[in-house]
Amino acid sequence: MNTRFFIVMGVSGSGKTAVGKALAQKLDWDFFDADDFHPPANIAKMANGIPLTDEDRAPWLDSLHELIASTLKANRRGVLACSALKERYRQRLLEGNDGVQIVYLKGSYELIWQRMEKRTDHYMKPQMLKSQFDALEEPSNALTLDISQPVEKIVEQVYKLALQEEQ
Repeated sequence: MNTRFFIVMGVSGSGKTAVGKALAQKLDWDFFDADDFHPPANIAKMANGIPLTDEDRAPWLDSLHELIASTLKANRRGVLACSALKERYRQRLLEGNDGVQIVYLKGSYELIWQRMEKRTDHYMKPQMLKSQFDALEEPSNALTLDISQPVEKIVEQVYKLALQEEQ
């Protein structure tokens, strides 16, 4: 597969945004953060400690699917930081979008909790982490990377994959 788009996925606090931004910069691709596409009602629910339902997520996933499709149709390449916790969410994002590779940032509950406690500028609070792990269906068709590594090392591993495919 010739990768033209990466979805960097994982639970909140796994480093999706940091890895996604750094990867997009290294590849000189567009970067998108799925959090920016949530409707205000979803953000309000999460900020109040209320996990989203599949019904809440459906329009959000539709808009992200369209984002990926329109980026590829415009012959652009992109990186999307997105939780994509369930297999059916990932299938919705991938539907009809060829050239998309999923990168799964995997880490322990304890490590991610510690990271989330240090964040002050995010609506997703550490108390919501359990619901994220409860919803997580680990992907079988992804490049799985250990988040205990530095961001630069994670990005380098994904970058090497992208380069190998180019040759």
